[in-house]
Amino acid sequence: MAEIIPFVGLRYNKSKIANLASVMTPPYDIIDEKSQARYYAENPVNIIRLELGLVFPDDNEKNNRYTRAKKYLERWIEDETLLPEPKPAMYVYQQEFRVSGGALTRNGFICGLKLQDYSEGSVLPHEETLSKPKADRLKLMQATQCNFSSIFGLYSDPEKRVDNALLQAIEGREPDLDIIDEAGESHRLWVVADENTLQTVSAYLRDEQIFIADGHHRYETALEYSKQMRELGHKGYDYVMTTLVNLYDEGLVILPTHRVVRNISRLDLEVFKSALTEVFTVEEFNSSEGLPKFMDELAQRGRKKHVFGLYTQEKSLYFLTIKNMNQAKSLMPKEMSDAWKKLDVALLDHLILSQILGIKEDDRKNQNNINYTRDEEWAIARVDDGSHQLAFLLNPTKVQEVVAVAKAGDKMPQKSTYFYPKLLTGVVINPLFKNLP
Repeated sequence: MAEIIPFVGLRYNKSKIANLASVMTPPYDIIDEKSQARYYAENPVNIIRLELGLVFPDDNEKNNRYTRAKKYLERWIEDETLLPEPKPAMYVYQQEFRVSGGALTRNGFICGLKLQDYSEGSVLPHEETLSKPKADRLKLMQATQCNFSSIFGLYSDPEKRVDNALLQAIEGREPDLDIIDEAGESHRLWVVADENTLQTVSAYLRDEQIFIADGHHRYETALEYSKQMRELGHKGYDYVMTTLVNLYDEGLVILPTHRVVRNISRLDLEVFKSALTEVFTVEEFNSSEGLPKFMDELAQRGRKKHVFGLYTQEKSLYFLTIKNMNQAKSLMPKEMSDAWKKLDVALLDHLILSQILGIKEDDRKNQNNINYTRDEEWAIARVDDGSHQLAFLLNPTKVQEVVAVAKAGDKMPQKSTYFYPKLLTGVVINPLFKNLP
């Protein structure tokens, strides 16, 4: 079902760049304007110039962020800032990081993934996408014919056959890339060009489905671009650079995304809390015990029941626990699967944000009445400073839930998952023009 291949990657030339960390960035979609300017200043060959170029007032059809990206790319290939791999390869990619005080390592590998419509069932999404980011990414692909940021995909291999084959191939070797990024996280990359290993890995995954964890916009953009090129009679544009991680990898982590509500007119807290009791048990927490203690207890309760945290302008914390799941599911959209109806984020978005507070789906997508954050302290602070009225704190979505919803053919609500850490942009580039048949 899933078809993966090695590809001829472009990588930064270590002999020309003393500090490789200075030319790499997080994915474009989490870079704000301040960070973009900082990456521009950090190194004249930082990947930011290709992936997320600056926009100037006098930009036009012939001179814009996309045409400039193409010129930078051509110049850096010509002066050997970027070097092509001698032969097609896959890339073992390890990330070492800390979560909740503990050290973890996530193992993955970078390859070319055959682009297929979701309806074919080989590659499955779990989130909705927006049209504006896809239009931007399409213009960049059309100008540069490259993948700069990798798709992040998941596959199921409980026996770890793929991991073992790749780890055996790099055993005893020093990494081809070994850096620490600005967040203090380690990134290590090994080039694997041994044909037997590549064929073994491809064969292991041939009957597997791939679940997109991150990069839905980029995947759909690459699919659209491949269709455009096919219509023009060009072949070979039907693979996209993808980092694949085993669902059974010990370093696979999802963080929660909390909701912070604002601009609800005539919000009466007592009326709101009374409305909650129709479906939820509302239990006040002793706030003097502190937010970390609350989050720990929220996690413990969440192992057995569907429960959310609520913080109000009274400076009070509450546990909101669903009384009866059958009752709750009966209030959810009837066309959605059972797996979708049991998602914490779906239950919160529909039972509370939509039905009680009146924040509809379009308002949530456009963030008219809501902000999203991974930082519970930030969420509490926004209520305390009066800019927001309520904070809803969640447990993370489970990996098994992501898979179940994708297999059911549904897509999760916006901001349901935050896979951590993000893949680094710049460790390898997929130049489609060098990988054509």
